[in-house]
Amino acid sequence: MKYQNQITINAKRDTVIELLDNPENMKFWQRGLVSYELLGEEQIGVGAQMKLNYKMGKRDVEMLETIVTYDLPERFDAIYEAKGVWNLVENHFAEQNNGQTVWTADCEFKFSGFMRVMSWVMPKSMFQKQSCQYLEDFKKFVESQQGG
Repeated sequence: MKYQNQITINAKRDTVIELLDNPENMKFWQRGLVSYELLGEEQIGVGAQMKLNYKMGKRDVEMLETIVTYDLPERFDAIYEAKGVWNLVENHFAEQNNGQTVWTADCEFKFSGFMRVMSWVMPKSMFQKQSCQYLEDFKKFVESQQGG
């Protein structure tokens, strides 16, 4: 399953990247995030990993983030793995002449086991809606920091 989400943030790209690239800020825009843990010696850049723990409804979800492209401020790609789910997110950040930033997120999901069966039942729009919610929440967070 593949889809794309895009949002325009009323802030310069440098500000967007600074706020996005600080894991302490995730609690302000990633709904359901309970905790995170940086893994290994590589804390930033390609190969860096982070364990993320979420509460999604009644479910506890543990996810592993692995950075596969780290070319900020233009691009940041990561693979997210949870039980039965593999998700690649390719993030592109385009600075606009008016001081805004356009964040485009290309998402690809692959499922295995029980989640493969569930993926046939759950509509694609459900995944896209959740991804879009994170973008909207991040936009609100950034703009609240800007007073915009």
